[in-house]
Amino acid sequence: MKKRILSMVCSLLILSSLLLGSFTDVEASDEMKKVDGSYLTMDETSTGYSSDRLTKGKHMMDGECSITKAGKNRIYAYGATTGNHTVDYIAVIVYVERYHPETDRWGHVDAWIEECENDFLASTAKTLTVDTGYYYRVRADHFAEKAPDPMEETYSVTNGIWI
Repeated sequence: MKKRILSMVCSLLILSSLLLGSFTDVEASDEMKKVDGSYLTMDETSTGYSSDRLTKGKHMMDGECSITKAGKNRIYAYGATTGNHTVDYIAVIVYVERYHPETDRWGHVDAWIEECENDFLASTAKTLTVDTGYYYRVRADHFAEKAPDPMEETYSVTNGIWI
């Protein structure tokens, strides 16, 4: 009888520790700070994609952007817009931003544009030297146009990564 009770108590302890452990993990992920659509992470890289409901137009297939640590105080930023087929005009504008904790906002670091005509892809990348001790993210605006239809546009954004 003692063995049976001891076995049940041990089983209950193991089960309760498993349950409490899983609840702790959920709480930790819920506490991750999110600012203007981007989580502040300690990841080495982050990629953002345009939302399906905002994309999948007649001419635009999708848009994406990414940020990757590229050394002690360097980041690699990338953006691309993909069309469903060759269009008259396709473009991507890439913005690199730094998180300012004192204002709880993202601030401008750099921006550039890649434009193409009679193509189905516009992509661009740049390696930047940045100040350490901050979160950085990339966001991008994506455009595609084929006459006589109106221009289609969408956006993508990465999470913030700590540099």
